[in-house]
Amino acid sequence: MKESKAKLARLLMALSYAEGDFVLTSGRKSDYYFDCRQTALNPEGCYLIGKLFLEMLKGSGARGVAGMTMGADPLVSSVAVLSHLDGSPLPAIIVRKQSKGHGTNQFLEGLKNLQPGDTIALLEDVVSSGGSLLAVAERVRAAGFTVGAVLCVLDREEGGREALAQAGLTLDAIFTRRELLAAAKG
Repeated sequence: MKESKAKLARLLMALSYAEGDFVLTSGRKSDYYFDCRQTALNPEGCYLIGKLFLEMLKGSGARGVAGMTMGADPLVSSVAVLSHLDGSPLPAIIVRKQSKGHGTNQFLEGLKNLQPGDTIALLEDVVSSGGSLLAVAERVRAAGFTVGAVLCVLDREEGGREALAQAGLTLDAIFTRRELLAAAKG
């Protein structure tokens, strides 16, 4: 796992990390931006993220994975495919930002692959305030599932972990910003 994290750190720094002046989704200003999609859509990056998340999920009791579209789409897909190859399938759920608006008018896609009451792990690319994960947790619970592990690629360490803890959720990250910068150097 250590070698996979080191490779992922180098890819993330090369493809996803930029320093400068940025405005985040929350409206806050930041001196760096982390666009995880660039790495998650890279074949090696997608594999490494999925492999590391799958390792983090071992023993968690998760029966599936879910995440908010669009950032988590490659994450949940990667875990679903690799879990199948591993012989421990974890179906994916994609959570919409807005309900479908027609047909079944649902927020979640992939529901027929799981049973009500199943424990679902939540996946996210970047956590700042934790708002997206809180919305995903609410929608997953409203659909009749239990929320288990909550994982992200990068925890910006800007209050998201604490906001999730207040909601009874424990965040586990592949990297914090400090860990990513250190791993990329070493």
